[in-house]
Amino acid sequence: MTHAETTTPDLAADLSPRMRGIGTSQIGLVADRGRDDPEVVKLWIGEGDLPTPPFIVEAAHRAMLAGHTRYATSLGLARLREALSAYHARHWGVEIPPERFAVTAGGMNAIMQAAQALLEPGDEIVIPSPAWPNLAEAVRITGGVPVTVPYRVQGDGRFALPLADIAAAITPRTRVIVVNSPSNPTGWTMPLDEMTALRDLARARGLWILSDEVYAHFTYGNAIAPSFLQICTEDDRLIVTNTFSKNWAMTGWRAGWLIAPRGLAPTFAKLGQYNTTSIPTFIQHAAVTALEEGDGFIRQMVARCAESREILVAGLSRLPGVTVSVPEGAFYLMARVAGPGTPRPDETSLDIAFRLLEEAKVGVAPGTAFGPEGEGFIRLCFAISPGLAREAVARLTPVLSR
Repeated sequence: MTHAETTTPDLAADLSPRMRGIGTSQIGLVADRGRDDPEVVKLWIGEGDLPTPPFIVEAAHRAMLAGHTRYATSLGLARLREALSAYHARHWGVEIPPERFAVTAGGMNAIMQAAQALLEPGDEIVIPSPAWPNLAEAVRITGGVPVTVPYRVQGDGRFALPLADIAAAITPRTRVIVVNSPSNPTGWTMPLDEMTALRDLARARGLWILSDEVYAHFTYGNAIAPSFLQICTEDDRLIVTNTFSKNWAMTGWRAGWLIAPRGLAPTFAKLGQYNTTSIPTFIQHAAVTALEEGDGFIRQMVARCAESREILVAGLSRLPGVTVSVPEGAFYLMARVAGPGTPRPDETSLDIAFRLLEEAKVGVAPGTAFGPEGEGFIRLCFAISPGLAREAVARLTPVLSR
């Protein structure tokens, strides 16, 4: 065979079946068409429009100048884990010793480490859906099998998750139940009494709970969302994951944490070592500053989100054929705009997202980015200024009214 006749091998086909099965982000498909267009109002991604506050940036700078640029222990700096312990005591009234914390490269890495710690190939993990797609993909990467439980849509458009539906999804292969409260993308927030009932179910079945509590501060009508830490002991099968990304506008810093049961620090020290070694030391110093000085910024963020939420809810609710699911928490709004019973019965969520990008210059996430249960919906991020929220409504109104 001559050089001209040589074909390029399809090396992707030579990857493991597990890797070949990883899904493609539909949010990315939409964003790729409009990310470079300065006229687009970009509401597709889970990121606020505020920069990291200067007091955190300055703390990182001081740490770098002070020489905090070397490796750190894989569990995270002792001072940071102490600050995390104090933060949880201040906001939830729980006493979590520093040795139960592990610092991770963002919330995603916290979830990945939890999956690595808990799952064997073929183990099932129950995930309410629509759900942040990274949850299911982390499960697949580690060989697990995601089993989705659809939220129920009530008459007023709000989402609900009956405990009986979770119990019905449990099989002999079930290992973990995931709870993301407040939820991305639905805004559903689990009340403390339902958490207690789920804890009791998990105890009775010998199952783990993986609780993603990233959006706990972003509630509308309550001071803070409840945490499984308030009702579980240090010996319960519970792993809580969290991140610095949302509370303190630190998405690009890649800093997060998880809380494990008593005695598992050596396990997560190893997982931290073999995942990332450690996150940058100067970022950990900045994270301490965020925890100790950043409560006021969180309040500012939540108040801003609350105002933009009201603008989007009011503006979209009055449109014909649009059903808005008013979110209890997080900073996303799900709106049903397509499918049977709407003026757009033959369009998919992805079709609508592309059309809104082209005709309204508004970038939204298609509901099916979060699973097939999201068909007919779009998701909008309202961690934006009220002015931008008004502009989004003004642009969406004529398109969705047609």
